[in-house]
Amino acid sequence: MSRDILVVEDNQQNLELVEFLLQEAGFGVRTAHDAVEMRRELEAGGLPALVLMDIQLPGIDGLKLVAEIRERGEADDVPIVALTAHAMRGDRERFLAAGCDGYISKPIDVETFADEVRRYLA
Repeated sequence: MSRDILVVEDNQQNLELVEFLLQEAGFGVRTAHDAVEMRRELEAGGLPALVLMDIQLPGIDGLKLVAEIRERGEADDVPIVALTAHAMRGDRERFLAAGCDGYISKPIDVETFADEVRRYLA
């Protein structure tokens, strides 16, 4: 397993911000814009240390993708954290039920983001 973080995000602006903040904090970063790219990235680069998963992706949505990954047992030891603007009552429970290990809400707080990510790696 690598020590990189895989960020799955279809919004280019969000992706660039997350990538920048993680790299500034010393993390290696791999990226994917959708489920197809994520699968390719996992095959090519192996398992990351953590996945940050946008929930609203084109094609298969993030929660279905997480459930599929968990069902196959492909990344049992890899924390998957929802990275989403969904922060309504019940969303956290829905994310956890789909197989996420937690969530970080958007818009992200640039001051605390790297520390939030570190907590999921601990």
